[in-house]
Amino acid sequence: MFLRGLGAAVALPALDSMTPAFAGPAAAKPPVRMGFVYVPNGMDIRNWNIDYEGKLGSLSRILKPLEPHKEDITLLGNLTHNNGRALLDGPGDHGRCCGSYLTGIQPKKTMTDIHVGISCDQIVANAIGKETRFPSLELGMDDSRQAGDCDSGYSCAYTNNLAWRGEKTPLPPVLNPRALFDRLFGADAGLSPEERARRNKFRKSILDFVSDDTRKLQKDLGPTDRRKLDEYLSSIREIERMIEHAEKDNAQIDPGMPQPYGVPADFAEHFKLMTDMLTVALQSDMSRVFTFLCTGEGTSRAYRELGIPDGHHPLTHHRNDPALMEKVSQINTYHVRQFAGWVEKLKSIKEGDGTLLDNCMIVYGAGLTDGNRHNHEDLPTLIAGKGGGLIRPGYRRVYRRETPMSNLFLTMMDRMGVHVENFGDSSGRVSGLDLA
Repeated sequence: MFLRGLGAAVALPALDSMTPAFAGPAAAKPPVRMGFVYVPNGMDIRNWNIDYEGKLGSLSRILKPLEPHKEDITLLGNLTHNNGRALLDGPGDHGRCCGSYLTGIQPKKTMTDIHVGISCDQIVANAIGKETRFPSLELGMDDSRQAGDCDSGYSCAYTNNLAWRGEKTPLPPVLNPRALFDRLFGADAGLSPEERARRNKFRKSILDFVSDDTRKLQKDLGPTDRRKLDEYLSSIREIERMIEHAEKDNAQIDPGMPQPYGVPADFAEHFKLMTDMLTVALQSDMSRVFTFLCTGEGTSRAYRELGIPDGHHPLTHHRNDPALMEKVSQINTYHVRQFAGWVEKLKSIKEGDGTLLDNCMIVYGAGLTDGNRHNHEDLPTLIAGKGGGLIRPGYRRVYRRETPMSNLFLTMMDRMGVHVENFGDSSGRVSGLDLA
């Protein structure tokens, strides 16, 4: 259901009034969403792993920001991407680990390519995507203003894409918040530069264009639905305000810098802006499948907001220098802190008998374990959410060594109602997720 007006359309969240009064429980059950949030350059695994299995208690340093939400996450150990390992090193470890992360496909025996097939998110999108406006959403965070990305002889296609329709066919992520907003809430691809400039000069909020439809709808809603609608529209207003703020800030930056228009320089602000829009898309059922690449694999982004001017990638090659390892831990913790903030937001949104987070299963992790060793076993991996009641979180599960990561993705596809016999290098399904 949409609010419409003057060429704009705003998808509505699930309201109580959308469910027929005498519909059965199945009709009211919210959909399950599946997503992947990928962080680059591996992890300071010493400060990620915890030294016990079973019910989650105290979390490690890097995971500490998630401690208030430990009943909403599942930590997984010993999952491995064997296919990220080198046969020949042409694409480089960073290219292999990212390119094979959601595809699980063997590297080719060449010095230039790896063999990537369709990624697991696209298998699900192909099966259920017709039920939503967007079969899948691909998001990313641009770091082109930093030196060092894609500078080591491996292909940008592998380091900058998670989602693949098939070999040689990546689905590039949307990096610019303005572009994502326009895609979700109002396309303007057909405008000329002059028309775009004129439109921006007199730009009104997209909500102003649908105001008549909004007023008509509000008259017919009960108090609970009216509150839900107000909160939802307020979140869109806030996103618009943040985008305008970011664009004004960027207008003050030397135009000689390679910085995309509308992209905040601050990682936390950019992450929040993108996930706020993604939250609206999930809440309104625009899509049930997404990937989010938190800057390209191998990135040398600096984190000056943490007082770290060094590039992330060079820091991970720390050669066991305690000072450099400490900086890596700070960056890893900073990333998890942003993710924890998004988890909190998803938990705050009521949906059905639970929350929006309850109806999600979101993998957070990396395609390398230790960025110094470039190893691919026991990858840092967690799942946030209950998958619509199919996963009982709050535990650490450690599998047999060298268990393929593809086994987890095969299991997640099952949870989405998409059943395939094999995927990538899978050897079966993972067990012990404590199905509710």
